[in-house]
Amino acid sequence: MACFKRSPWLFHYNASSCNGCDIEVLAALTPLYDVERFGIINTGNPKHSDIMVVTGGVNARSRQVLLNLYRQMPEPRVVVAAGICACSGCIFAKAYNILGGVDAVLPVDVYVPGCAVRPEALIDGIVKSLPILEERYKAMKKKGAHRG
Repeated sequence: MACFKRSPWLFHYNASSCNGCDIEVLAALTPLYDVERFGIINTGNPKHSDIMVVTGGVNARSRQVLLNLYRQMPEPRVVVAAGICACSGCIFAKAYNILGGVDAVLPVDVYVPGCAVRPEALIDGIVKSLPILEERYKAMKKKGAHRG
């Protein structure tokens, strides 16, 4: 089994949501859903993460913060848009201060819709991001640019 499939670390960022999806992200970490059974660890530091999980639509104020956090993540990295607001902006898409979903600012690898996103769906989306992460790692390793 390859390295990222055993122990990917994720970083969660709330771009600007109602916190419904954030509560479900936390629920995925509880013993009931137990995302750690896949070796997935939640970290508060983007410099230690492989997967960025973003909730909420991106607004003008969160745009630069989101970009800064993304740039702090080491390569390879993947982005998961969690919840319909992160996927498309949802009902807020036409609001004056919303730029849209996460893909308006960052390249999104996995979309997990829902209002609020269910913990099972979120875990499934994170697990689906693992092969993407692994392929990027292999490509970097071929180029000789992988992390230690």
